[in-house]
Amino acid sequence: MSAWQGMRALVTGATGFIGSHLVRRLSGLGARVHAVSRRPPATTGHGERWHASDLRDVAATAALVAAVRPEVIFHLAGEVTGAREPETVAPTLAGNLGAAVNLLTAVAAAPVRSVVLAGSVEEPRDGQVPGSPYAAAKAAATGYARMFHALWQVPVSVLRVAMVYGPGDPNAARLVPYVTTSLLNGEPPRLTSGARLVTWVYVEDVVDAFVLAGAGGEAAGHVLDIGTPEPVSVRDTAELLARIVGGAARPEFGAVAARPLDRTQRSDIGPAQRVLGWRPATTLEAGLRQTVAWYAKRM
Repeated sequence: MSAWQGMRALVTGATGFIGSHLVRRLSGLGARVHAVSRRPPATTGHGERWHASDLRDVAATAALVAAVRPEVIFHLAGEVTGAREPETVAPTLAGNLGAAVNLLTAVAAAPVRSVVLAGSVEEPRDGQVPGSPYAAAKAAATGYARMFHALWQVPVSVLRVAMVYGPGDPNAARLVPYVTTSLLNGEPPRLTSGARLVTWVYVEDVVDAFVLAGAGGEAAGHVLDIGTPEPVSVRDTAELLARIVGGAARPEFGAVAARPLDRTQRSDIGPAQRVLGWRPATTLEAGLRQTVAWYAKRM
């Protein structure tokens, strides 16, 4: 019998890319999944129970936790954006830091087995300046999670997830969906120079990590990178997609300007292997082939 059988699992951001895959996996493992979104879908298909809640609201978050009484919480809700404009500061602060703090406060006195927060590879390291409002808010949320664990023994861990790709990404503007759908339509995707190095990780490998982190208490207090050992340039990724798709269309590099403070991404997956026994199982080429096949069937 699965260790998840009958366990109450709360998944925030359940309509998002990782969240939707995680809901499906947990349901398949026999968990009693409570899925949270500000706008739940009209139809569901995995037996989960949906809750409409805005975690930026302190009272709404407390009421949600009190009603569900979850044993395990996966917090994936947030405002995901790479924009650098000043007007993105307030929404990313509320959506990524405020919501996480509200949730951690709500469970500080609750008997939860584990809380797993989705961090980001974009969080600054070694004294770096945050490269975006999103990166700054995510880094602050990681700091608060560590404080809640140290001061009040909240069994929280943070998984700093690399650039996730795979079937079913609802954000068509992200690099892999954008390049894939453009090439499948015979259109050349317009990109930067492509020199930036990015750490990619397949969505089902990410779900593996969340399930492992939530299953036991070993991850509590840890901040773990969930990615792949070596980054790959945007250019090499786009050219690999072009070879997989085939056809005459090719990426146009240098057609758009790079964003300021776009840095090389790196993930140290050694701690995740030691603490969780996790390593990515999907190569970039294999993952991209599955992704292309998924989009091709729907076009």
